[in-house]
Amino acid sequence: MKLTTIYSHLRNDLSTIENDLEKTIEAQHSILQDASIQLLKAGGKRIRPVFVLLSAQFGKYDVDRVKRAAVALELIHMASLVHDDVIDDASLRRGKSTIKAQWDNRVAMYTGDYIFARSLEYITHLNKLEAHKVLSEAIMEMCLGEIEQIREQYDLDQNIRDYFRRIKRKTALLISVSCELGALAGDAELHVQRQLKQFGYNVGMAFQITDDILDFTSTEKQLGKPAGGDLQQGNITLPVFFAMRNPDFKARLESVFDNQPIPQNVMEELIRDIKAMGAIENSKGISDRYLKKAFKALRQLPDNRAKRSLKQIAEYIGRRNY
Repeated sequence: MKLTTIYSHLRNDLSTIENDLEKTIEAQHSILQDASIQLLKAGGKRIRPVFVLLSAQFGKYDVDRVKRAAVALELIHMASLVHDDVIDDASLRRGKSTIKAQWDNRVAMYTGDYIFARSLEYITHLNKLEAHKVLSEAIMEMCLGEIEQIREQYDLDQNIRDYFRRIKRKTALLISVSCELGALAGDAELHVQRQLKQFGYNVGMAFQITDDILDFTSTEKQLGKPAGGDLQQGNITLPVFFAMRNPDFKARLESVFDNQPIPQNVMEELIRDIKAMGAIENSKGISDRYLKKAFKALRQLPDNRAKRSLKQIAEYIGRRNY
């Protein structure tokens, strides 16, 4: 089953959100307008708005109200991607030219800032002080995560706890907030909001770990960028942590990092070694543990169609191709 099939019943509401996204990023300056539209048209799963919409269905569902949270969260995600591409010096995203590649770093940074600002402006229409607080704290934590990622690049002595804190801030937090704000926008009961927040956090952690696995197991065509791209940029992900338990691999990786960039044939050797050491299977085991926690949180929620859809999405994340 395709991911989009799971939430196909939300098609009309997602279309409403897509239209609002386009209206919200309209800008008076032509370059800012073109750059923002390019990012929007690059597409994406829109998984965060989906989590908002489904979570809101545990309360009083009103799409005109709930879309305030959904659009705001997707805008934050989009803005973070623009900034990520500048930091990573990435020329491709989903197989298409990034804003920094088509224009330059300055245009990319201001485009990201503009989209961030539009997000904060848009959610004011929700008229919920708690929502503004949750969103502001999420943005601060995401920024901390990005700073940590820069600081910890090429650091082979970092602790695995640093990795989990980093992916919490990078990915899990925004998915957790999507579920929390969806429930908040739907005026769901407090215990429901808490369980959905926990569900989103654990699904988000599993989602990012899976992405980090796919960076080594997928092809360049599937990824839209070269395989092993995270390692090429000095980002130490979970499979690498497991592989570095072998002192010889860690010593070789340290030598490779001293001679940048990593040649393609050397990267291919590193990827083969990571796979041969069981690092992929060990990482998948950690992802599965987070998914089990997500399912536990779901069991505390009332039975409805939204709950079944959330369960199917979590299951889909657990079986993505490795």
